[in-house]
Amino acid sequence: MPPDFWERCFWLWGLLLWLSVGSTGDAPPTPQTNCTDFQNANLLRGTNLKVQFLLFTPSNPSCGQLVEESGDIQNSGFNATLGTKLVIHGFRALGTKPSWIDRFIGALLRAADANVIAVDWVYGSTAAYFSAVENVIKLGLEISRFLRKLLALGVSASSIHIIGISLGAHVGGMVGHFYNGQLGRITGLDPAGPEYTRASLEERLDPGDALFVEAIHTDTDNLGIRIPVGHVDYFINGGQDQPGCPTSIYAGLVEQGGVKIEPLPREVKVYLLTTSMAPYCVHHSLVEFHLQEPRNKDTCITVTFLSGSVTSSVKITIPKQQRVGKGVLAHPSPQCQIHQVKLKLQASHRVWKKDQTTIIGRFCTAPLPVNDKYGAPSGQRP
Repeated sequence: MPPDFWERCFWLWGLLLWLSVGSTGDAPPTPQTNCTDFQNANLLRGTNLKVQFLLFTPSNPSCGQLVEESGDIQNSGFNATLGTKLVIHGFRALGTKPSWIDRFIGALLRAADANVIAVDWVYGSTAAYFSAVENVIKLGLEISRFLRKLLALGVSASSIHIIGISLGAHVGGMVGHFYNGQLGRITGLDPAGPEYTRASLEERLDPGDALFVEAIHTDTDNLGIRIPVGHVDYFINGGQDQPGCPTSIYAGLVEQGGVKIEPLPREVKVYLLTTSMAPYCVHHSLVEFHLQEPRNKDTCITVTFLSGSVTSSVKITIPKQQRVGKGVLAHPSPQCQIHQVKLKLQASHRVWKKDQTTIIGRFCTAPLPVNDKYGAPSGQRP
């Protein structure tokens, strides 16, 4: 198991929901010259920052070019007219390069025509977690100084998009704070929880750090932060255990111009579901059951969608003396490809007395988001 398996596993599902790549695999690597890779540290050397800024461009997607001075940036193929995305990794317990970083950068460049700059702070993120936390402010200052060089070349602050993973999400928030919230966008992928759940807004990622701040939560029951930290917070599969990941820590991207929320909310929680295998995306459907007559006890009905050999189910509970129960069913196939729907009334807990009641009602389903102009298909079911 690779040393960064947990970091990769907890947020990769959320990432792939936003990345829309046109190909099914990475292009063969092209031989490059003057390429710089991430550093490796060890537990004894992981106290100094030794930050590297590595530029990846659409014309050079697999070759990291070390850019430190303004002259380096100007001679590197950096395009000031394009958007710029900074990727900031998180805590690196063993001081190794993140094994996911190359594919991550490749996916970004396929999804958007942009400059991608990977911030390598492996040295400062190694050894004890609390030592890495102490380096967050220092790193934020280093990145802020680097961004000033980009702004001097004509890059607009609103075109800068910071993507921070785990502890890197709070680094991004620190940078945004230094720029008074005028950077275009910050995306926090599973922002770290330890030392930040009760931190002040100045110390952690928060909605005031950029024009638009979003967070994708995939590990709130372990190392991820539990509280909302953005304008919009996505809680994938409830924000806790992810399909395909062990339950214990021991066992397309959209452009900023596409965000049309006015005025921006202070805090919105968004919940969605995924599958356990790539591409992880599912179609969400609102399912309802309307009883013809209310009952004197709770009514539980399991709704199952079938398409091919794939089945997905959700349990709808209609409280006693009420008529309507609702649920969200996530299925890999769209509704037009679902060839069978099964409804099953859950048996009474009193096994010694069989429930002979006939349930009559109307079952409705509609793909989410529901458009009020269109009626959902319905049918009568006993």
